[in-house]
Amino acid sequence: MTAEVVITGLGATTPLGGDVASTWDGMVTGRSGVGPLTQEWAAQLPVRIAAQLAVEPTTVLDRVQARRLDRSEMTAIIAAREAWADAGSPEIDSERLAVSIGTGIGGAQTLLNQDDILEASGPRRVSPHTVPMLMPNGPAAWVGLELKAQAGVHCVASACATGSEAIALGLDIIRSGRADIVVAGGTEAVVHPLPIAGFASMRAMSTRNDEPERASRPWDKARDGFVLGEGAGVVVLERADHARARGAKVYARLAGAGLTSDGYDIVQPHPEGDGAVRAIKAALRDAHLDPREVTHVNAHATSTPVGDMGEIKGLHRALGEHPVITSTKSMTGHLLGAAGAVESIATILAVHHGLVPPTINLDDPDDGLDLDVVAHKARHLEIGAAINNSFGFGGHNAVLVFTRV
Repeated sequence: MTAEVVITGLGATTPLGGDVASTWDGMVTGRSGVGPLTQEWAAQLPVRIAAQLAVEPTTVLDRVQARRLDRSEMTAIIAAREAWADAGSPEIDSERLAVSIGTGIGGAQTLLNQDDILEASGPRRVSPHTVPMLMPNGPAAWVGLELKAQAGVHCVASACATGSEAIALGLDIIRSGRADIVVAGGTEAVVHPLPIAGFASMRAMSTRNDEPERASRPWDKARDGFVLGEGAGVVVLERADHARARGAKVYARLAGAGLTSDGYDIVQPHPEGDGAVRAIKAALRDAHLDPREVTHVNAHATSTPVGDMGEIKGLHRALGEHPVITSTKSMTGHLLGAAGAVESIATILAVHHGLVPPTINLDDPDDGLDLDVVAHKARHLEIGAAINNSFGFGGHNAVLVFTRV
């Protein structure tokens, strides 16, 4: 019999707030976390906006520790600490505790900054902490060290699907019997001129520099690309009987996951959304649910001209016309490797509270938008089952199903 897996802890640091409570409040009230880039280096860029962290991580972490960490590692540790405390800091055999925290790009800021030091001052000035700071598994490793996890520490890297795929891996680990608890999620912190210039060259980003709060506008006719964000989201996954035995509070059940790949293009999704549709159907099979039982969808919708409506077509094919949908990226921007994790937290809380955050900036909906979108204001909704969609460069598709306990 497949083990039942529940969520007993949540942690986040995002452009809307330094913890889950402030992030959720920002989502429910429809507040944008996007603002202007005031750094000197931003003046030369075609894109001068981003969704930067609401709380600077160096003000939260010990100064000595922070000096040894890349920004993506800092955010992961902050989110993981909150999630672990929220779960009650459970006493557990270290050999029954695992970590699955991914990142889409990893320690790019460290790599680029240390390269500048190398070029300007020579190899002796390069930090001895450079490699642990830039390696993609660094965030997962630091969290694993702090929690003394010995059932495995894993790093998923699947672009914008990373956070959700890391949570899906956590589900598999518990079901396999290898661990009773998995701390899972995603992190990203690459608000830096090179990634921004690269995305801008692809014409993937919004250039609404004069109205940053209105730049992320999924499904709106005036959408012109995504807004880069930074942050981390972490959840504590736990075998249900283990959670019951220790009297843990439970937010929701992680009922299933579906992972597919397009086999189509390095950056373009399949034009008919075939991979996404297969992922949704696989997740529902895994959860033993009928499509009609899905009440709510937190869509991947990034505010790109092509991707947003392609997902709508896929939702029609996979689920029908009944789900109530939203895109919290309209407020957080696109957190890349952290997106799926933060949006999973939004989906979990929507199920838990019966409240769907709005899609802001949806002023003139695309003509093809014929599903029920929660726009401008949050909506109370009784949710039995909800899904979170995450799709990434390389044709990665990750879909998670959450149900009420």
